[in-house]
Amino acid sequence: MTTKPAVSPTAPKRYGPDFQLPDPPSSYDMRQRAQFKRFDSALDAHFADRPDVLVCGEGYLRLDGYDNAEVFIPDCVVAFGVDPDSIVARNGYIIDEVGKPPDFLMEVASRSTGKRDYTIKRESYARDYQVPEYWRFDESGGRWHDAPLAGDTLVEGEYVPIPIRRNEDGVLWGRSEVLGLDVCWDNGRLRFYDPDAGRYLPDAEELRRERDSEGIRADAAEAQRDMAEVQLDSEAARANTAEAQRDAARAKRDNARAQRDADRAKREAAEAQRDTARAQRDEERSQREAAEAEVERLREMLRRMSE
Repeated sequence: MTTKPAVSPTAPKRYGPDFQLPDPPSSYDMRQRAQFKRFDSALDAHFADRPDVLVCGEGYLRLDGYDNAEVFIPDCVVAFGVDPDSIVARNGYIIDEVGKPPDFLMEVASRSTGKRDYTIKRESYARDYQVPEYWRFDESGGRWHDAPLAGDTLVEGEYVPIPIRRNEDGVLWGRSEVLGLDVCWDNGRLRFYDPDAGRYLPDAEELRRERDSEGIRADAAEAQRDMAEVQLDSEAARANTAEAQRDAARAKRDNARAQRDADRAKREAAEAQRDTARAQRDEERSQREAAEAEVERLREMLRRMSE
């Protein structure tokens, strides 16, 4: 590739609204695409709340949109403070239009291009494109790249290797200051670790499993809520039944009390009737006795007069 002048801080160039880079050739193997899918989904989700962040790959990286001699097609491009939609519409990243190089590049090793990633591309990404961080990932463990995992940071126009460490479990990792994440080689698997959250960023498959698990937990929680509502309804029904039973018992007691009162009133009325009848009989007896006494008095007078 012809050497290009370093990126200058001049005003961004503007291309016509219909300008689009040609489709890049498709030469990736299935292993590479699996890694692409993994880091695309993980980083897309991580930066989902940042509309000014571009996460993409398999598109041209160019200084000049019209220079077809520029043939670099990075596997992963991350840029901050940009308009992702306009870059995607161009079908590639044109530095002299965006006004800055991407902040992060990554190449995934393959048999055919592995050596070029850590030689020609590494030199040009630093000297010509001035990309702040450039990473290489080799799932084979270093057969196609010069190392399973390697990263460089740009210092005064040249790349300085980023320290790569190995955990006790064999995971290789290095700190990406640009992403604020640890880039990891985990048994041939590319992963990103978020130290602030204390966890690996989930990829598409892990996100799907998380969503499935969340769905199962949500279904279980909803089932528990439904069961709790059924129990509440059952308890309410039992309370209503108990209240109805108490009301029925209260009504029964009230009816019994009313019946007793009615019986008492009936007895008192009968007693009053008996008292009235007794008074009438006593009155009649008194009247007879008075009449008999008057008759006896008249007889006595007649007897005296006849003498």
